[in-house]
Parts: sequence; structure tokens; C-alpha cells
Amino acid sequence: MKSHEVKITKVHAVRLQSGEDLLRGLQEFVKAHGITFGVILSGIGSASQYRVHAVRTVNMPPGDEIFGKAGPYDILNVNGFVLDGRVHAHVTLSDTRQAIGGHLEEGTRVLTMAIVTVAETPGAAISEWDRF
Repeated sequence: MKSHEVKITKVHAVRLQSGEDLLRGLQEFVKAHGITFGVILSGIGSASQYRVHAVRTVNMPPGDEIFGKAGPYDILNVNGFVLDGRVHAHVTLSDTRQAIGGHLEEGTRVLTMAIVTVAETPGAAISEWDRF
């Protein structure tokens, strides 16, 4: 195990509107605010469809499977990192029968609204963690 202390300088609350793509909206926000490194702390809202990918094998490297579905979903959580300006987010959603989640892909559309908190962590390059 390795750990590294990071300093949070700002926390942003990002609100996405009905019809917006959740991943694209986060990517646009990160780019517009010049965020290079950060932590996606949490997110809530609803979606009219989702698209994610998840691992499907235990072999290394594990295979991926992209899947999604249209319909009403609650967004239970969004979390992840901003790495070198790239959004790496995971999402958990539910309908009336089950919860589902995975690595957020383009194609997850906001139904009513979504709010996601992003904390800036300048200088916290995870690629440098191998030194610790």
C-alpha cells in the first residue's frame, strides 16, 4: 500500500441541466477552469439513460464491457479523479429494481439535473505516486 497527502485548494459544485451529457459536462468544466488534478468527491441527480464500462474478466489486463440503457435512473453517486486534466469518473445509478454502475462513458444523459462536487488538488499527480 502507498499513500500520499494532497492539499485541497478549492471545492466546486457543478450543476448540469436536463439533457446534458454528464461526462462531457464534467470535461468542459475541468477544461474551462484549468483543473489539472482533482478529486470528484460526490454527485447526485437523475439520468434518462446511462452508458458505462466495467471489467468483465479476471485476467490481466482485464477485459472491458461497455453497456447502457435508456430509462429513468437516480444518480446515487459520482466519484473519481481529474488526472492530467482528464476526467476519470465512476457512477452508481438505480431504478426501481436494482443499482448498477461502472466507469462513466459519454452517453449518460441528465434527466432533471445533476450536481457534482470537484475538489482541486494542484500538484497531486498520481503518476508520481510510484516514488512513495
